[in-house]
Amino acid sequence: MKAFIHDDFLLQSDSARELYHRHAKAEPIYDYHCHVSAQQIADNHQFGDLAEIWIGGDHYKWRAMRANGVDERFCTGDATAHEKYSAWAATVPHLLGNPLYHWSHLELKRYFGIGELIGTESAGRIWERANKQLPGLRVHDILANNKVALICTTDDPADSLETHERIGRSGLGTRVYPTFRPDNALGVGDPRAFAPWVERLGASAGTRVRSFEDFLGALKARHDAFHALGGRLSDHGLECALAEPCTEAEAASIFKSARGGRAAAPDEAARFGSRLMLEFGRWDAHRGWTKQLHLGAFRSTNSRLLARLGPNTGFDSIGDLPQVRPLGRYLDALDSTGQLPRMVLYNLNPADNYAFATMAGNFQDGSVAGKIQFGSGWWFLDQKEAMEWQLSALSNLGLLSRFVGMLSDSRNFLCYTRHEYFRRVLCNLLGRQMDRGELPDDAALVGAMVRRICFGNARDFFGLELDPRFG
Repeated sequence: MKAFIHDDFLLQSDSARELYHRHAKAEPIYDYHCHVSAQQIADNHQFGDLAEIWIGGDHYKWRAMRANGVDERFCTGDATAHEKYSAWAATVPHLLGNPLYHWSHLELKRYFGIGELIGTESAGRIWERANKQLPGLRVHDILANNKVALICTTDDPADSLETHERIGRSGLGTRVYPTFRPDNALGVGDPRAFAPWVERLGASAGTRVRSFEDFLGALKARHDAFHALGGRLSDHGLECALAEPCTEAEAASIFKSARGGRAAAPDEAARFGSRLMLEFGRWDAHRGWTKQLHLGAFRSTNSRLLARLGPNTGFDSIGDLPQVRPLGRYLDALDSTGQLPRMVLYNLNPADNYAFATMAGNFQDGSVAGKIQFGSGWWFLDQKEAMEWQLSALSNLGLLSRFVGMLSDSRNFLCYTRHEYFRRVLCNLLGRQMDRGELPDDAALVGAMVRRICFGNARDFFGLELDPRFG
């Protein structure tokens, strides 16, 4: 039987194969958005076993295991590492047709050289072979082996940046930068969480936060601290863009009430968040940063399991939310004062792909090629079919040639196969178009665009310093 993961996996024509093998495969990885642990990078973490490196923290896998009837103790509970691994291995054969089937076999092949199909019969052999190789797969080994030029982690402004300082002193060839993610600053609807977070923010900024003015000052100080460490990206995870009118006096009143223990009503929280989002946009524009908006997730829908397990454990879905009007109002509010930064707009509902692609086009101003980006397929859409939808929407309505490409968006250090997966999908899509005569039968022309999408566009667009070997 032919190996499942082979050199031409997902490449269905000679044109696709030439694009991938000659133009995409060798490009470095520019991972400008992910959730891997900066602490583990700083420590050059040694993983203890296959379960830790493969399953730990991976809510994609937990969702699949639950759907397969696996008890929670084998996902996030107190089962042993081997028991959790065994439950995952028994789930994989039921994933035929799911992108996790592709990703899991790619990960096993690329990191451990194991080409067996995953299942209960092979689980023991895979466990033993992979665990023997883990001493040679510390975090820095993984980054070097995958030619990862850059990582932007996702960081709360209240968190210490000491780990990033350690990474900067380490001599690591992969450049690692913090991304400013101030979602908790919008949390006036939950004073029990908001009040202690404000205290943490003040401590990180070295100031006391008594008023809304102090609050903005502390956030700005942290924005400056991120900049001093080389950070040039911000990120926001929102149901939809926030663009409600709110004066400084209104924001100050809402802040004071939340600090006093009164939860803001939904309309108050929206106005407060809108005020902050305008401030954040202005800071990014002033500093020459790029802002990322992750829009459209309906998070933590299962209240029982949220209370038991906390957020980001696999109980989120695509939201059916109105996106176009608030997004347009937000972008326009910044553009109208000349304070619109570079942006990447990520959409989670495929029904809105064309809306996002056209909205990005509304605010291109000639100052930067591709200034407003329609970002790559995100979360539930980072699989083959939805990647093709995003690429096609961008091709039809914008400039695919200026696209900044793929990111891992993962907490797992085996995530760099996601870039390979995307590159294969991209080359197969373009190869089909070449074969149908929709693109010139010119592999050098199309291949040059492929190389830019894989690496060069992101390198030029974000402007972050790289090790000279990747520059």
